[in-house]
Amino acid sequence: MSTPLRNGDGPLYADPSANRAREFFHTKPRSMTDKLMSVKDAVARLIKDGEYLAVGGFGADRLPSAVCHEIVRQNPQNLTLAGHTATHDFQILAAGNLTGRGKLIARVDAAYIVGLEARGLSPHARRVMESGEVESTEWSNYSLAVRFKAAAMGLPFLPMRSMLGTDTFKKSPCKEIVCPYSGEKLLAVPACYPDVGVIHVHEADRYGNCRIRGTSVADFDLARASKKLIVTCERLIPNDDIRGDPTRTLIPFFCVDAVCEVPFGSYPGNMPYEYFSDEEHLHQWLEAEADEAEYKKFIDKYIFGVSDFSEYLQLSGGLPRLQKLRQEEFLLNRGK
Repeated sequence: MSTPLRNGDGPLYADPSANRAREFFHTKPRSMTDKLMSVKDAVARLIKDGEYLAVGGFGADRLPSAVCHEIVRQNPQNLTLAGHTATHDFQILAAGNLTGRGKLIARVDAAYIVGLEARGLSPHARRVMESGEVESTEWSNYSLAVRFKAAAMGLPFLPMRSMLGTDTFKKSPCKEIVCPYSGEKLLAVPACYPDVGVIHVHEADRYGNCRIRGTSVADFDLARASKKLIVTCERLIPNDDIRGDPTRTLIPFFCVDAVCEVPFGSYPGNMPYEYFSDEEHLHQWLEAEADEAEYKKFIDKYIFGVSDFSEYLQLSGGLPRLQKLRQEEFLLNRGK
């Protein structure tokens, strides 16, 4: 007798229907128009209450930190977040779940959250998740990447072997299926079509053609899966540069809704080949979070007390500090 197929019991937060997603994408403009705007305008125009948000990068590398700060300042409510390799980005966004400011994050598809890798756990992010005010569903980092892949391919799901026989599967909404060709048991992983994706890149033109140096992680698929996409870039480059070497374009203009030039936009995270992470400042975050009253003062100073990300950079050490981080990355990539 064959073993009965099982289903995970976790809730599904994003509609995996490829047909309904196609209805939206059919209405999305594809003309090569000027999309350059400020981070403040991009967040105000494109992120609404109750939407599903996915953040690109990996761990503390190539984070769209400037957008995360602005989301906290503008304080949209009841967002669902894809917790895919989320470290400092989740730490920032959890600041929106402070007493008296409502509930910025309401639900999380959780693969890796709360932790900042070798740096330790975020005390405030942990408080938020342990409070019970945020719902969560469990995934692996790989399964969330597969969900973006399915959406980028225009499919409602993809099969995979990973997670079979694990407690993560039990806490997810995945379903066991049988391969119609081999009879082998596989796991059906539902597609994820985020309402808004946010990605930081090395270079972009004003129309949204983007270049990324180094690994892109899941951002190739995230850009194509997201219904709306905000891109921040280290440098704005001419469209002639894009046309001169089109094979370097990872994200094409028709995926993008907003382009924001933000030098050092991944700070205090790392930007491969550009600057190293500011480990001292990340430690300041963790230290301040240990005491909730001190943490509120910290957030008032570094997020609510500034008007934009450039003021935050200035508060965090300004050009001398940023130059030092650039030198560290330069030396690291030369094996010294």
